[in-house]
Amino acid sequence: MVEQLSDLLKDIRSCRICLEEPNTTPLPHEPRPVVQAATSARIAIFGQAPGTRVHASGKPFTDPSGDRLRDWLGIGEDIFYDETRVAIVPMGFCFPGLDAKGGDLPPRKECAPLWRARLLSALPNLKTTILVGQYAQKYHLGAKAKKTLTETVEVWAEYAPDFFPTPHPSWRNSGWLKKNLWFEAELLPVLKKRVHSVLEV
Repeated sequence: MVEQLSDLLKDIRSCRICLEEPNTTPLPHEPRPVVQAATSARIAIFGQAPGTRVHASGKPFTDPSGDRLRDWLGIGEDIFYDETRVAIVPMGFCFPGLDAKGGDLPPRKECAPLWRARLLSALPNLKTTILVGQYAQKYHLGAKAKKTLTETVEVWAEYAPDFFPTPHPSWRNSGWLKKNLWFEAELLPVLKKRVHSVLEV
């Protein structure tokens, strides 16, 4: 029996496993899973985990990273937040907390084994997936992922048009973008064209 996406999303949004049954240290705050999906979605964005602003808003990429990501895709908020067209499924659904230096901790390890395969099976119409950051790339590309994010993104054409690996659009990666001008010159035009074609915009 195929699991209904509406029931699955309800279960995900009420999940408390990282607080009540954690693998290691419990989540340091109340869980607030953030996910956007519909069976009709044709584009997927698989990222890391919500940050502090997204944890507060409960809506994915409501921060400067989201502005940059939407620019990379060549779409506005109206399309980006249309769950019938774009699924946004991070590797960890909840904000994991901050490390000692003030950066985000890695996605919680409880999340993907429990939910990911079930959710992906409920998204049968995906045509292109954007893999934002190394955690999503390693999970979804498996042995095809290279040793580093840069190496994986450099050979993006090997994975396109099904997958487009990208760095995280965080301001913290502005230096990476300046060092790797080919990303904006070569990858992004192809990505935008693909997104527009799939979404018919």
